[in-house]
Amino acid sequence: MTDLPLARNPLRRSLLTGTGAAIAFGTLGPVRSAFAQGAPARSLPAYAAFKDAGSMIVHSANTIETRRGAAGNGALTTVNQLYVRNNLTPPSADIVAKPDDWVVQIEGVRRPKSLTVRELKAMRTERVAMVLQCSGNGRGMFPSKPSGTPWQVGAAGCVMWTGVPVRDLVHATGGVLPGMLFMTGTGGEVLPVGVDAKSRVERSVPAAAMEDAVLAWEINGQPIPLAHGGPLRLVVPGFTGVNSVKYVKKLAFTTVESDSSIQQTDYRMTPSAEAAIRPTDPSVWQMPPKSWINTPLAGVAKLGARGLLIQGVAFAGVNAVKQVDVSMDGGATWQRAALAGPDLGRFAWRQFELPVQLPAGQYVLASRVTDVRGNVQVENRVENKAGYLNSSWRDHAVAITVA
Repeated sequence: MTDLPLARNPLRRSLLTGTGAAIAFGTLGPVRSAFAQGAPARSLPAYAAFKDAGSMIVHSANTIETRRGAAGNGALTTVNQLYVRNNLTPPSADIVAKPDDWVVQIEGVRRPKSLTVRELKAMRTERVAMVLQCSGNGRGMFPSKPSGTPWQVGAAGCVMWTGVPVRDLVHATGGVLPGMLFMTGTGGEVLPVGVDAKSRVERSVPAAAMEDAVLAWEINGQPIPLAHGGPLRLVVPGFTGVNSVKYVKKLAFTTVESDSSIQQTDYRMTPSAEAAIRPTDPSVWQMPPKSWINTPLAGVAKLGARGLLIQGVAFAGVNAVKQVDVSMDGGATWQRAALAGPDLGRFAWRQFELPVQLPAGQYVLASRVTDVRGNVQVENRVENKAGYLNSSWRDHAVAITVA
C-alpha cells in the first residue's frame, strides 16, 4: 500500500476551535434509527454499559460494533453508538475519576517533560472532526475469513475531538530532536503478570503526522470515557484507529518504529499466501477512500411518494472528499450523488444522498468516493492475511428488492 501524502489541517479556524465552538453536537448527531435490527447477541461489558444496546453488536468484551444503519447518516456519531475496539483489557475506571491528574511524558524533543491533563488544558486547544475506523472494518466481507472480529461496516464512526495540537507541544518543548523519524504513542493498559512487555499497546507513525495529531481529552464535547481511551488519547487524523493510542501515557519521537508486537507483527498488510506476518510488510497507517450506503439496507425497499432516497457516508483518510457516485446496477453505470450536511473538514466523513425513481424489481446499490487528489475507492478489496483496510465498493454494495 502506498501512503497518501500528509497535508496541513484545514480545521484551524474559529468555527472548530476552543470549547465555545459554534457547532452544537446535539444538532449534528444522527437521528434515532429505524434500522437497528434484532437484539445484541451478548450483554454490553460494564465499561461500555452506556452504549445504546439496540444499536450495537457485541462480538466480545473488547469488540463492539455499530449495526449498519443504526447510527443513521449524521455528520457526527453519538458516543453511545460508537464502536469499541480494545487490544488489551482497559485499565481501571479509576483513571477517569480524576482525569485532570493523568500524566503524559513527552520525549524525543529538546526539553522532555511530563504534563498533566490539567496543564494541557491550560494550553491552546483545537477541535478536529475525523473518522475513527478500526483497521479491520470490513473484514467480515473477506471470503477467506481471516481470523479476528468479522466486522461489517460498523467499526467506524465520525467524532469530534478536543485537545492540544501535538505540533504546539513540540514547539513548547524545543522541537523534535534530529533524526527522529517516527511519532510513537504508548498506552496505559496494565499488562498481566508474566506477559512479555512487547505485548504493550504502542504504535509508531511517520513523524510528519504530528502536524495534525492531537492529545485529546474530549469527544463530542464531553470527557472521553474509558471505553474510548479517556482520560487522554493520542488522536492521529486520517489514520486507522489503532494508531490513535488510548490512555496515552507517553508520546515520544523516535528514530525507529516501536518494537511492540502490535507494531512489528500485527497491523501489517501481509499477502494472504504468506505463512507469517513480517515486519517488512507495509504497516496499516493511513485510510484509503471508502464509502457505503446506510439507507436503504439490504432487503425489501418500499418507494415513498417521491421515490427512493439513497443515503450514505464517504471519507478519504487524510484527504477531503470531492465527489460520490452511486450505482443501482452493481457498478455497470453510475450517477453523481449530492454531498449533504455540514463539511467538518477533510478528516471527517461527508454525507451523500441521491433521490431516484425505480420501478419494481431487484437492484444492487453501490457507492464510490473520489477524493480531491483524484484517488478513487477501489472496486475490489486488497487481499491480505489479516483482513485489513477493506475499502471495496463491491463488497459494501447492498442488494434490494423494490416492491
